[in-house]
Amino acid sequence: MAFDSFGDWVRGLERAGELRRVRQPVATELEITALADAEMKSPGGGKALLIEHPTIAGVRSPFPVAINTLGSWKRMALALGADSVDAVAAELGALMHAKPPTGIRDAIHLLGQALELRHARPRSVREGACQEVVHRLDPVPTATTPWPAAPDILRGETTPEYPPTLLDLPILKCWPLDGGRFVTLPCVVTRDPDTGERNVGMYRIQIYDRQTTGVHWQLQKVAARHGRRYYETGRRMPVAIFLGGDPAYPFAATAPLPDGIDEFLLAGYLRKKSVDLVKCLTVDLEVPADADFVIEGYVDPVEPLRMEGPFGDHTGFYTLPEPYPVFHVTAVTHRRDAVYPATIVGVPPMEDFYIGGASVKVFLPIFRMNFPEIVDIALPAEGVFHNLVVVSIRKTYPMQAYKIMHGLWGMGQMMFTKYLVVVDDDVDVHDTSAVLFRLCSNTDPQRDTLLTRGPADVLDHATPEVGYGGKMGIDATRKLSGEGFKRPWPPLIRMDPAVREKMAKLFDL
Repeated sequence: MAFDSFGDWVRGLERAGELRRVRQPVATELEITALADAEMKSPGGGKALLIEHPTIAGVRSPFPVAINTLGSWKRMALALGADSVDAVAAELGALMHAKPPTGIRDAIHLLGQALELRHARPRSVREGACQEVVHRLDPVPTATTPWPAAPDILRGETTPEYPPTLLDLPILKCWPLDGGRFVTLPCVVTRDPDTGERNVGMYRIQIYDRQTTGVHWQLQKVAARHGRRYYETGRRMPVAIFLGGDPAYPFAATAPLPDGIDEFLLAGYLRKKSVDLVKCLTVDLEVPADADFVIEGYVDPVEPLRMEGPFGDHTGFYTLPEPYPVFHVTAVTHRRDAVYPATIVGVPPMEDFYIGGASVKVFLPIFRMNFPEIVDIALPAEGVFHNLVVVSIRKTYPMQAYKIMHGLWGMGQMMFTKYLVVVDDDVDVHDTSAVLFRLCSNTDPQRDTLLTRGPADVLDHATPEVGYGGKMGIDATRKLSGEGFKRPWPPLIRMDPAVREKMAKLFDL
């Protein structure tokens, strides 16, 4: 189902019993992080939090902050309009494997699938709630007006019109050594200057002052590629950052889509409703009309890069300062009843574990189109996404595990994977204990380990150089004679099912 705003999503979470209100004032500097960190590490990801009265430097913000809204499997499923994330994956898998109809029954079934796709393509509209309140920033900023009383968006109260700048939004400073306040859940819209293709990515945004920020798009990201073309031509690069709206937007922005595929297509497909896009007021880009906040501006290619960071990152460590482009804000617009969406990253598990895990589940059918032997893929929380990937396969021929290693390292963001472990199809890759058991029992370190080099996450502080480093593949599958294994492979110890069932009945096991 589609949500009309982030406030609508928050209300849905409250109806589902997935929201906890925090009514006392909580500071955007460190305090919200401390509260959210404890909640995210609760069993099953805890609850979503609505901070009704966030404070900025001791002054109450008119915008409530919602955090951890996607931080459980149940909330991820609700965001995707399904009973479970697996159901979304199954639906996409059926679509990917659709074949020409052989009869009327098949034709009707495929027609139903095609009708679902009518919602995928975004459409342009003339106006949107995201521009109910508009503030164009002058070249020389003026003093901001005082904050009005904070509204209760769940009871229908709205924010009076007043012009915010970046300093007025309840943007978090997450960790003690952070370089400042960071927008942690931004959907960043850029466009290829050659093809006109749009990209929506998620890159952290450090606040420098009331109208300039850093833009941490890593060198392998699509927005960075767009930026390089603007730098080559010397033209200003238009950029738009939106927050809130339907929760499908941040999911789509982080999804491992191929370069050139519009993230709004995925969002429309998931929410079963086309994404309405409204043109920005000061840059030639479009953003969702139902977004809560929009920050418009540009990156100037003639301007020197500026140090961004440090920042407490999903690796569990601080990312050290590095030079990145400067984003100049030309306008800030928002809904009158805007809710500021936020997340935090740090020592896992965090909210991002569920977002990343859902991406793997949803896109597993596409991985299987290239590698039909894959049964399942897991990114354990301790691996902080790229550090560890576990893959189970139906092994039918020698060296098949190595084929999977090389293949996955060549697919999109899987190129960042540091450790890749391949196990047999009878192993639950989401059970870390079961994976470690097979890794330790089925491998010979010298024979079953592959060492290679390739691109690395620029956030990885352990690599010898920024952006590339070593990789290790481990074949933890049972070995075949064609792989040079000359001894008999022993069977795994299993109890006779009939005896186990008898004992279970007798002793209520």
